[in-house]
Amino acid sequence: MLPIYRNNTKVINIGGVKIGGGNPVAIQSMTNTKTEDADSTINQILELEKSGCDIIRCAVPSMQAAQALKEIKKSIHIPLVADIHFDYKLAIAAIENGADKIRINPGNIGDKDKVKAVVMAAKERNIPIRVGVNSGSLEKEIIEEYGKVTAEGLVKSALLQVKTIEDIGYNNIVISIKSSDVLMCIKAHEIIAKETKYPLHVGITESGTILSGNIKSAVGLGNILYQGIGDTIRVSLTGNPVEEVHSAKLILKTLGLKKGGITVVSCPTCGRTQIDLIGLANKVEEIVKTVDTDKDIKVAVMGCIVNGPGEAREADIGIAGGKGEGLLIKKGEVIKKIPESGLLDTLVEELQYLI
Repeated sequence: MLPIYRNNTKVINIGGVKIGGGNPVAIQSMTNTKTEDADSTINQILELEKSGCDIIRCAVPSMQAAQALKEIKKSIHIPLVADIHFDYKLAIAAIENGADKIRINPGNIGDKDKVKAVVMAAKERNIPIRVGVNSGSLEKEIIEEYGKVTAEGLVKSALLQVKTIEDIGYNNIVISIKSSDVLMCIKAHEIIAKETKYPLHVGITESGTILSGNIKSAVGLGNILYQGIGDTIRVSLTGNPVEEVHSAKLILKTLGLKKGGITVVSCPTCGRTQIDLIGLANKVEEIVKTVDTDKDIKVAVMGCIVNGPGEAREADIGIAGGKGEGLLIKKGEVIKKIPESGLLDTLVEELQYLI
C-alpha cells in the first residue's frame, strides 16, 4: 500500500477552490495571451473554464498587466493566480487588483524588506503565496553545494524560501518544485512530501510540444500522483493551453482521481481494418472533449467486427467497423448494423442518451 501524503497536507483556499487535505486534485493552466490585453485574456480563460480548468495563472510582467487583473476578474469564474518575477511592486499591485494567489520565488524578488512587503500585502488579504522553484533558476550556492542541479537541491531551495515567508509570520503557502528532467522531478517530490505539510503544485516544466510534453507529463505526473503526492497539477505544453487541461483531465481520470467524463478506447488497427478507423477515432476524441458530464462513460471505437464486440464489452457504447458498414455495440451486445457513413452520427446520437 503506497503512502497517501495528499490526505495529510494543509488545506489552502484559493479563491474558493480548496486544495490539500484530501480535496480533489485541481487542474491548472496558464494563459499565453498578453495579460495587458484584458479582452483576449478573458476570452482564453473562458475557453479554459469550459474545458475544465479549475485555476488559471497569468503572467504579470508589467504594471499595466497587474492593473488588468481587476478587469479580468470581473468576467471569469475561476481563481486567478498572478505569476510574478523580480519586481516586488508588481506582486503587491497584483494582490491589490484582485489576484486570488500569487506565484513568486522569494529569492528573485529582492532583499528581505521587499519580500516582507509582498508577504504582508498577501497576509492582509489572506492571499496564498505559491513558492515556485525551477531547476533552471536554482540558486548558485545550492548548485555549488551539490555539484549540479539535483532533486535534493530543489527541495532545499524550496524549503529555504518557505522559511523566509514563515519567519515573516505567514504560512498560507503552496509549494512548487519543477524540472524538465522527469526522474529528477519525481525524486524531488518524493523527498519534499516527507518534509512538509504544505500542498504541492506538481508539473513537469518545459516538457515540450503536444507529443513529447504529454508523454513526459503522463510519466512524471502519473508516477507522482500515484504515490499520493500532489494537490494541483499543470501539464505544461508548447501549444494551446486548452490542450493542457484535456491532458490533465485524462491523467487524473486514468489514475482514478477524477470522476465524470467520457473515456475513449480504440484499437490500434491491423490488416483486417477496412474503414478509416484513425480518422473516426480522432473525430470521436474531439467531440467528447467538449462534453461535460458527471457520469463515467466509456466509448469504444473498434476497427474490426471480428473482435470488436468482445473488445468493447466493458464500454457503455461502441462502434466496430466492417467493409462499408459497422456495428453499434452496447455493453458488448450488438444492437444493429449501420452504413459506414452513418457510424459517427449514430454514435453521437446514442451518446446523448447516456450523458
